[in-house]
Amino acid sequence: MPRKKQPINYIAILKNMAQNGIDTPPNQQPTDTKGELPPLNERIDRILNTINNRKRPAGQMLFFVMYDIESDKTRRLVVKYLENKGCTRIQKSIFLADLPMDKYQAIRDDLTEVQAAYNNNDSILVVPITTDYLRAMKIIGQNINVDIITHTKNTMFF
Repeated sequence: MPRKKQPINYIAILKNMAQNGIDTPPNQQPTDTKGELPPLNERIDRILNTINNRKRPAGQMLFFVMYDIESDKTRRLVVKYLENKGCTRIQKSIFLADLPMDKYQAIRDDLTEVQAAYNNNDSILVVPITTDYLRAMKIIGQNINVDIITHTKNTMFF
């Protein structure tokens, strides 16, 4: 019988590294890891699905996770952790999530531990947001037609 894959606990990996004195070094130069960010239209679709979900269960928390993490290794582990928790990557350092309150609290607690584990200048923000604020968000750049994305443009056919 095939063995079940155990989920990887990225927070445990980071804690273990810190306990063993392995400090993640800051980047010497910026690196761009290919394939980490979904295409723009897919990211916009995910945002719109979150905005337009009228049947959000009670106890759900809508929030952004934003970070500035110098170490490539720590950053990759945080990205994998957030993706495995169900967060949607919408920019290289910004995730959007609509998760139960207990998962929101677990993410906050785990990221607080990661930040405290190392002597660094990193910052991680976990920002609760309402659907009204999310609907009011404007996307600028990449030749995006904001009216189409937010469904605010009125078209009349004659």
